[in-house]
Amino acid sequence: MTAERYPVPVTALDMEQTLATKMAENIRFDPTDRDFIRDPYPTMRQMRERDPVHFADDGYWVVTRHADIRALFKDKRFGQGDFIKNIQLFYDDDFDVLSHSAYRWLSKIFVMQDPPEHTRMRGLVTKALSAGRVEAMRPRIKAITDRLVDNMIANGRAELVHDFCYRMPTTVMCDMLGIRDDEVTDSLLQDLNQAIADSFIVFETRAFSSEELNRANRQIDYLTAYFDALFEDRRQRPRDDLTTALLQARDGDAKLTAEELSTIVIGLFGAGFETTAHMLGNGLMCMHRWSEQWRLLCDDPTLAAGAVQEALRFEPSLQATYRTALSDAEIAGVPIKAGQRVLTLLGAAGRDPNVYDDPDQFDIRRKIDRQLVAFGGGIHYCVGAQLARLEGQVAFETLAQRLPGMQLDLAGAQWREAFFFRGLERMEATFPSA
Repeated sequence: MTAERYPVPVTALDMEQTLATKMAENIRFDPTDRDFIRDPYPTMRQMRERDPVHFADDGYWVVTRHADIRALFKDKRFGQGDFIKNIQLFYDDDFDVLSHSAYRWLSKIFVMQDPPEHTRMRGLVTKALSAGRVEAMRPRIKAITDRLVDNMIANGRAELVHDFCYRMPTTVMCDMLGIRDDEVTDSLLQDLNQAIADSFIVFETRAFSSEELNRANRQIDYLTAYFDALFEDRRQRPRDDLTTALLQARDGDAKLTAEELSTIVIGLFGAGFETTAHMLGNGLMCMHRWSEQWRLLCDDPTLAAGAVQEALRFEPSLQATYRTALSDAEIAGVPIKAGQRVLTLLGAAGRDPNVYDDPDQFDIRRKIDRQLVAFGGGIHYCVGAQLARLEGQVAFETLAQRLPGMQLDLAGAQWREAFFFRGLERMEATFPSA
């Protein structure tokens, strides 16, 4: 790895910066542009090189350099800020944010909150989703993965995104929550996954049509009702599962309210669907696009942990995350006013040549250490990171061991039409030697 090296601060008033400023005038960040969604990295590279602290047309800052993003995550002058004002940025000051149940749900999840509420809720979730509980899931995750592989082998082919990448982490989360195997029907998984897909659009950096927002509201209402009923069942009949652990999590007199319980579980379930599922699909696509990497993994399945890290760096399923300036601050010398919104591009940071040698080369042997920003950082570091890494490691290792001859239709693979959560819509797989 090379050391981080930024020769001049972005405020230096010299000829080089003047030229960079003129070049930056030609850069337009539009996360809704279809060409950008298909391949955002050339634009990210231009922004990182020419305008690393970019002011977007919609009135927020966009940060692309790895060092600047890591520094921002640790800076207490940046947090989540005023949720209502942050959302109104995409509409207008009269938009009634909290009248929409999808936005109301989003406002309550602890990743969108600042201390002390964030500290309280995150602490209680961490007690329930402990490192020991996650590691104890390894045999169950392996069994679930093997069962899905058995089904794919029996069929001789699979639409890998839905048949494996979505199904594996959502089945794991159902298992952790104590939803019995006989309750985890294809219909239930389809309904839950579709509800997550329709409602999690509220994370995106744009305004939504009435149709999109109404659908998101209906689906978050469905998820809330489903998980409220699950928690009510555990109040009456506790089990050794994550649902019961969340109900019983306490810190002194503090515990999670009924609303917080369903809010948190929707977030955890959705993380498995949106981010972990896309991590699996993106990683498998990359290892087959660079076919020597798939061969390396098949020859040495212990490289699976490295394959997870490289997938998260090279093609992160979560492309960006927001912060708000809680007071006047600066990023790399650029003044940021209190209340202004900042979008950190994790995908750009993962390909920063000041941190990673040959950043546009996918290499599962790369030593990433603690530099990875795909799970965020600071107090908002992803609470489910250990589980996601474990699922990815088991999935890649099992597929390499059991389906080394797997072939993917890369030409026919389709990206979802969304920027924030980057993943594939479909990717066909065949198993000629299984």
